[in-house]
Amino acid sequence: MNNPALKALYVSNGIFVFAGAMLVPLYAIFAENIGATILSISALTSVLLIAKVATVIFLQRFGDGFAEKEYLLVAGFIVRAVGWIGLLFFQTIPALFVAQIILGFGDGLGSPSFRALFATHLDRGKEVKRYSEWELILAAGGSVGALAGGYIVTNYSFETLFVVMSALATVSAIIILTKPRSLL
Repeated sequence: MNNPALKALYVSNGIFVFAGAMLVPLYAIFAENIGATILSISALTSVLLIAKVATVIFLQRFGDGFAEKEYLLVAGFIVRAVGWIGLLFFQTIPALFVAQIILGFGDGLGSPSFRALFATHLDRGKEVKRYSEWELILAAGGSVGALAGGYIVTNYSFETLFVVMSALATVSAIIILTKPRSLL
């Protein structure tokens, strides 16, 4: 591929998707271990999505005014890294709601900004090819990430998982930050 901007987005967000997928199949078990019920786990997911919606509404209104949209993507990575590392310390159900709000805020910053950057750098006439490449990265990274998360929790702990996830999100941010501003 001769598109360095998309390459940077594929790598950074591919690493991030891998990290995020590590927790997806395990979150309910983690929450249940600290006393969550089926209803509170459902409410935790709802709160994350409400926080995301509120953030996306803000970006819908003001996001195009940001000259360097890659900083929104970086902020999304960093906020979610903070949310995941926060799970080390948030060991009560009310504290998990705080973590979910942080994670929803990060997702609301990161997801639209990634899509905006991706759309900006698509190769004309290769849109389906590039979106297909991204879908392959999403599916492959997600499937391997889910398995890696299970391995880490089985052989180490949820705490180790949260540190690894946060570290990977930080790596994703660093990849984007170290690229020349003219690239993205």
